This record gives sequence, C-alpha cells and structure tokens, in this order.
Amino acid sequence: MSETRARSGRQARQAERAQKGAGVGRPYIQRNIPTYDVLSEENLIRVEAAADRILAETGIEFRDDPEVLEMWRKAGAKVDGLLVKFEPGMLREILRSAPAEFTQHARNPANSVRIGGKNVVFSPAYGSPFVMDLDRGRRFGTLDDFQNFIKLAQSSPNFHHSGGTICEPTDIPVNKRHLDMVMAHIEYSDRPFMGSVTAEERSEDSIEMCRILFGRDFVDQNCVILGNVNVNSPLVWDGTMTKSLRAYARANQAAVIVPFILGGAMGPVTNAGAIAQSLAETMAGCALTQLERKGAPVIFGNFLSSMSLRSGSPTFGTPEPAIGSMVIGQLARRLNLPLRCSGNFTTSKLPDAQAMMEGTMSMLSAIHCGANFILHSAGFLDGLLSMSYEKFMLDADLCGALHSYLDGIKIDDDQLAVDAFAEVGPGNHFFGCSHTMAHYETAFWDSELSDNEPFEKWEAAGSTDAATRANALWKKRLAEYQAPALDEGIREGLRDFIEGRKTGMADAWY
Repeated sequence: MSETRARSGRQARQAERAQKGAGVGRPYIQRNIPTYDVLSEENLIRVEAAADRILAETGIEFRDDPEVLEMWRKAGAKVDGLLVKFEPGMLREILRSAPAEFTQHARNPANSVRIGGKNVVFSPAYGSPFVMDLDRGRRFGTLDDFQNFIKLAQSSPNFHHSGGTICEPTDIPVNKRHLDMVMAHIEYSDRPFMGSVTAEERSEDSIEMCRILFGRDFVDQNCVILGNVNVNSPLVWDGTMTKSLRAYARANQAAVIVPFILGGAMGPVTNAGAIAQSLAETMAGCALTQLERKGAPVIFGNFLSSMSLRSGSPTFGTPEPAIGSMVIGQLARRLNLPLRCSGNFTTSKLPDAQAMMEGTMSMLSAIHCGANFILHSAGFLDGLLSMSYEKFMLDADLCGALHSYLDGIKIDDDQLAVDAFAEVGPGNHFFGCSHTMAHYETAFWDSELSDNEPFEKWEAAGSTDAATRANALWKKRLAEYQAPALDEGIREGLRDFIEGRKTGMADAWY
C-alpha cells in the first residue's frame, strides 16, 4: 500500500471517529431516524377528545394541597371540593408556555444534555428497593450499592445521565437518605442527575444542594436537576407529588410528569382507554408546573404497563404497552413537549433470555416513539423491584448498540462504496481493500459482552453465558473506577449542608 493511501486511510478513520463522537461517549444522541407514527390524524383527534371528556366530565382530584385548588380556580377550572374539571382546550392553552426543548446542565459542561426535539438521553433504572447479583442473590439495597451503580453508569460511555434513585439505600433513614443520594450523584458522577420527590422538603433540599454546586443565580436561570413525580392513577394527584412538582417548577427545574397505569387495575384494559387516561393525567400535571412558574421546563412522561388478569400480577415488556408508547409519542409531539416514555422493562427475576426479550421490546418502543429522556434504560429486573448488576451491564451494551441504530444510515459517495466494487471486482472479497481499511475501526458497533468466537474457542474458554460475562465486567469496572474531580470548597459546603440538615431531625424509617 502506498504511503499516500495509508495516510489517507488514517485520516479517513480519524475524521469518521470525530464525526461519530466515537459512536458512544457523546453527551447525548441526536436521532437520525424518524419516529414511528401508528395512528392517523383522525384517530389521534379521537384519543384527545376522549381525554377532554375525562377532564371535563369526570375530572381529577387534587388531595392534600389546598394551594393547588386555588391555583386551578384562578386559572378558570371548575373546582368542587377536591375535584377539578377542565374545559376542553384549557390545559393545552396553559401548556403553550412550556419549552419544547431545554438543556439540563451537568457540573462538567461537556456532559450537559439537551432534552426535547430530536435528542435522546439514556438514564439508568429508578426506584428498586432490592438489588441482586449472581454472587449474593437478591437483597435490600444499601448506600454502597447506590454508589456502585452511579460509578458503573459514570464508567460507561453508553449513558448520558446519572439517574436518580437507582436503588433505595435502605440502610439510611428514609427522611435523610435523599441527602446521601444527591451527594453520591455529585461526588461519583459529573453527568446530570435527578433529585428527591418523596416530600416537599426533600425536593427543596435536593435543589438547595444544586445551588451550592452550581451557584444560586445559575440555578434560577438554568435547569440542573430533574424530579420524577407520579400521578396516583386513576385520576388523583396527591399533595406529596403536587408539592414536590411545584417545588421543582418554582425553582425553574424540570418535573417529569408520569402516570403509572397498570391496565386492568389503575386504568382500562384497553390500550386506547389507558392512553386517553394517561394524556388527561399528564396534561394536568404539566400544566400545573406552568401555573407555578410560567416557562419552567417540564417533561411529558408516561408509564403504560399491563398485568396478568389471571393472577393480578404486573407484567412488563409486553407488546400492548410497547405499541401504546408509539401513540404517546405522537400525542406529546402534538403538545410540543419533551417526552419521557417506556424503557428497558421486564418481569424476569434473572438477567436471562426473558429479561432481554422483554427489555428490548420495551426499549425499542421508546426509541421509535420519539422519547427524549429514557429512564429505566438499564438494570430493571423483577418488575422494577430489583436492580441487577448483571442486567445493568447487559442493558448498557444494548444502549451502545442503540447509539448506532439511532445514527441511521449516511448516504454519500464514500458510504455507497462504488469505487470499492471497482477495486475488488466480481467474486473477490473486501477484507483488504482500501475502503475496508479506511473504515474497519468504526464500521460496526462492537459489543463488550457478546461472544462472537467459533463454538470450539468459546467452549475452551469456559462456555460462559452473557450474564456470567456481565458479572466479570461490572467487577472490573468498579475496580478501575476513578471519581471525577470535585472542587473541595464545594464538597465541604455540601457536607456542611448535609450535616446541618441531618442534625436537625430525628431518624425516621417510614
């Protein structure tokens, strides 16, 4: 090969790596494939009309937060006791002030994410009380586990976000653990993160810690933290959630508004009915952020799920919620709001074939429905009751593949490779041609966990399955982990704040 050709090949590879952001390792993904729209305009209008009827005729209860009832009354809603009814179009009009896109800033500016539009952000799973691994089995999560998962997320180039309550640190009192969780995100990651929503004062603490980290004025003008709040479906917003929702909006931080609808329990068994219910509940929560602070960022969220009607057990990663997510994506785009939808869901109790089949079906629905913020991207097992170390690594690998999937297909003269056909000719192989040599380092996504060796070589190496390989990888990652630098003055300020808050309250385990 000539020196000129070798040099041009290296330059091409360098340019391609730069253009692709090394495939993974980007602060977030900008999708180059279209969303998949499954409903016609006529049927979307019918779903919206059904949601409008629910809002106007049945209404939504707002409990234990009298200020919210007064806010709705002033906005023009019909308030009767705790029940609030909304005229068609009212909530959509209020939502016009919510931004279609916004930036969530990270303490490392290179890791800030853009949420909305064609942007996609992967974040770990959220909320499991248990953790599990192949060595120790299923057990209650601890602060050590919580910190481990933050370290694993930070160590992986396949994620963009540190997440929130990756698992519950049950060895810390309930009324104090939020302080340790936010501190762990700040110390062990330099990516964006989520705060507490389990009480208004815990939401306020989370935001105050961000003011110490970023500066008070910066936080007032920029989003630096998310709060994931859930509707008490069907058709109830409780005061714990509305007070936390309003705390985030008041501080100009983003609330993620999420109904959790199990079809046949907290909503109809029919997909269309559950979607209409979800639209009604989510619009009400999103609109409330705008009444609290006009222009505050908000994310339109959704969590559709099914259940076994024989046993009453929840089921995750099933086809009906997956296709339902496609419709949710269409509805969110019609409202011009950023979307959190679906994720890597499964009811499997092990990181096995069921887990990956259900998780992939659900995750692909998030990809195709146009979700911008994908919570539960990794680790979800046991119907979200358990956070699995091995499943986390397997899901991280899938997230890496989805970077390439979302990049789509580039069409230009080089990619079409017509000159390569002329060089190789009929009946010959492309292994050593100049086009292959120019692209071989970046042409295909390369899994960290898949075994692509011949059977005999795999057998000689111990016949390991994917979960066993994932077990070895998470241990290796934790052994090699290095924390990102944090200003010592900020660290000291945060620790002083935490100590002051903890000293002022007795331990509570409920």
